[in-house]
Amino acid sequence: MPGITLTLRIGKKTPQLAPMLLTEALQSVEVSHKDSDRSGFQIVFQVGRSGSRDLQDDRLLQSPLLEPFNRVILVITLNAKAQVLMDGIITHQEFSPSMEPGRSTLTVTGEDVSVMMAKSKLKIQHPQQSESAIARKIISNYSEYKLIPDIQKPPVEAAPSRNERIPAQSGSDLEYLGLLADRFGYVFYVTPGPGVGQNTAYWGPPPRGTNPQKAITVNMGAFSNADSINFQFDAQSATQMQGSIQERQRNQIRRLQVMKSDRSPLARQSALQLQQIQGVPHIKTFEETGHDLARAQARTQAIVNQSTDNVLTVSGELDTLRYGELLKLRELVNLRGVGNTYDGTYYVKSVTHRLRQGEYKQSFSITREGRGSTISAVRR
Repeated sequence: MPGITLTLRIGKKTPQLAPMLLTEALQSVEVSHKDSDRSGFQIVFQVGRSGSRDLQDDRLLQSPLLEPFNRVILVITLNAKAQVLMDGIITHQEFSPSMEPGRSTLTVTGEDVSVMMAKSKLKIQHPQQSESAIARKIISNYSEYKLIPDIQKPPVEAAPSRNERIPAQSGSDLEYLGLLADRFGYVFYVTPGPGVGQNTAYWGPPPRGTNPQKAITVNMGAFSNADSINFQFDAQSATQMQGSIQERQRNQIRRLQVMKSDRSPLARQSALQLQQIQGVPHIKTFEETGHDLARAQARTQAIVNQSTDNVLTVSGELDTLRYGELLKLRELVNLRGVGNTYDGTYYVKSVTHRLRQGEYKQSFSITREGRGSTISAVRR
C-alpha cells in the first residue's frame, strides 16, 4: 500500500530478510496484541507446484525457514517511520491443500518470544533474593532474544533471610514471573523493540500512558478513520473489596477495604459511583492467604482496579491509512464523534493488525471505568 511497507525477517537465532520465495507467496499477516496475554501472529502463504523443482513437493513446504521454533520479526514502516510489530517464535504449521489451482495455503502461527520462557517446568530456589531481583535474574537467562529488563521495584519489598523463607520456583519461568508480579498487583510481559531484534521485558505496575494517541474518529465525514464501532456497558463488573488478614509479626487482625480505583479517572462517572448512587454495591471478600499487610492491600487494590477494566468496552476497526499511525497497546487513546456519554479518553486493551495486499486494518478493544467524557477537546 502507498506509505506502508511490511518487512519480514525469519530464521533461527538471528533472523534475516526473507527470500523472494517467501515474500512473493505471502498472502496475509495477522498480529494480535493483548494487555493480559502473550502476543501472537499468523502468516498465510500461497503454495502450489509450478515447475520441475516442485515435482516431489512444493518448495515452501520444504523450506527450513518455516519450521517450528524459528524466529519471525515483522516490521511496519508507516509514513517513513519503522516500528517492530512482532518478534516471535513459530509454534504451529497448517497446510490446507485445495482442488483449485493456486488456492492451497500454508499457515504458520506463533507467539512472542516470551513463549520460550514457558517451555520448561522447573524447580529452583532463589535464597535471599527479593521478587524484583529474582525477576531480573530470570530475564537475564534469555539474552539471545536481547531482552531489555524494565523492572519497577515495589514500594515495599525486602529480601528474606534463610531463616525466614527461601523463595522456591515450581513451574516455568513465565509462570513464576507472573506469580511474583501478582503479589503486588504487578504484571509481566514482553514487547518487541525498541530496535529490530530487541525486546523489552516489563515487570511492574500495569502501565497506563499519560499522553493520549491520535483520536479515533467516527461520524465526522472526511475526518472519520474508523470503519465500525460498538459499545458495551456493564456496571455490575466493577467490584469493591473487603476482608481482613492476620499479621504474623504483631499477631493482629487487620481490616482490608478498598472502595474505589486508585487510577486517574477516565470517565465522568464510574460504575462504582453509579452503584453507590443506586444503592446496589458489588462487594467481594478478600480470601487469599500468605500475604503481609502491604501485599494484601496491593492485591485488593489491584482486584478493584482490574474489575473496572471491563465496565465500558468499545470494539471497532480502524483504517490504518486514514488513521495514519499504529494504535499502541497499554496506552491511552481519545475517541470523538459519538457524543459526550461515550466520547473521551480510553485505555487500549487489545489491538489486532490485519494486512494483505492493498489493505491494512486494525481491530481494537478500548476500555474505561464508566460513562461520560472528562475532556472537552481531543488531539486530532
